[in-house]
Amino acid sequence: MFAYQAPPVLSVSVLARYLKELLETDDLLHNVWVQGEISGCRTYASGHCYFTLKDAEAQLPCVFFKHARQRSAAPQLRDGMAIAANGSISLYERDGKLQLYVESVELIGEGALFLRFEQLKARLSAEGLFEPERKRPIPEQPAVVGLVTSPDGAALRDMLRVLRTRYPLVQVILSPTLVQGSEAPAAIAAAIDRLNEHGEADVIIVARGGGSIEELWAFNEEVVARAIARSRIPVISGVGHETDFTIADFVADYRASTPTAAATKAVPDIANLQAELDEKRQILTAILDEKLERLKERLERAVYDLQRASPKSVLNQRRQQLDDLTEMLQTRISHLLSLRSERLRGQALRLHSLSPLLTIARGYAVVRRDSDQTVITSTQQVQPGEQLTIQVRDGSIPVEVRQSHNKVSGE
Repeated sequence: MFAYQAPPVLSVSVLARYLKELLETDDLLHNVWVQGEISGCRTYASGHCYFTLKDAEAQLPCVFFKHARQRSAAPQLRDGMAIAANGSISLYERDGKLQLYVESVELIGEGALFLRFEQLKARLSAEGLFEPERKRPIPEQPAVVGLVTSPDGAALRDMLRVLRTRYPLVQVILSPTLVQGSEAPAAIAAAIDRLNEHGEADVIIVARGGGSIEELWAFNEEVVARAIARSRIPVISGVGHETDFTIADFVADYRASTPTAAATKAVPDIANLQAELDEKRQILTAILDEKLERLKERLERAVYDLQRASPKSVLNQRRQQLDDLTEMLQTRISHLLSLRSERLRGQALRLHSLSPLLTIARGYAVVRRDSDQTVITSTQQVQPGEQLTIQVRDGSIPVEVRQSHNKVSGE
């Protein structure tokens, strides 16, 4: 009887190394040519290129290191190329996956997906769907942003984070959809139509994260392109990575390189708006200060003019003028009185020198007719019966004229 002996238990790393050695010692796998269509091609800053070769039934991960690319003078690879790749098959132990380590490539032509892409692109371009003239401007400050994407994808989280950070005032409406698979194109088109029927969104973002050409293919279907073209609301596409281009990108009003870039384009940065607002506030404050200063100067001038024109000021001025005129008048009157007094004194002295009283004082008399006080100097001036007065030094003597013209008798 034979005793049962259990097989040895291997660690994962031991088994992986065994399989790696087994593959690398197979002559067929050491120098093999593999034909297929490139998908998910990525070239990193290191110069290493990673892609997948596919056909209708299978796929094979490939790595094309920088030194091998330089040595073989290989062309720039991209999704959709049909190539024959030469290299060796080995196991990448860390990920536990088979890889073709490419040493050289030969171009066969374009793959089937790429040809479909180019044919649809040419047809839609001929219809004018890519023309710049039909592109609508993206609103600068949308109140509502509509999102067409998967509710479970990282793209949604990234876009919501950007929208909240850049512009917290915006409202978001999610129109959920599949973004991959055979049912995705119709679902994406329906999601775009729903937002247009809803009517509140100011801009629509159609987005999904990166992936292979097959994973992004829903955005290369005509039904999606037609939905974007008929949308009444401006559409931003943000599908895949920087190097990924889809038909949706060409039809959209604006093509962003990633979902994050699409969200960034859709809304303004509130920090910039705040800075602009602060700058405008400073300009407005300066304008208002200048205007207020001018108004203050005008007010001061008006107050000064009012003070000058006020009745009180006029009355004070007139009072002062009256005082000045009074003083001037008094001075002039005093001067005139003084002149008149001197003149009168002079005339009095003259009159005194001519006064008959002086003559009377020397022994003479003055005879006046009582009726008109005429001085009588001749007998021819009187008639009998007239009353006369004779003025002497110490008084007067009334007399009456008699009949004789040669004699005068007193009463």
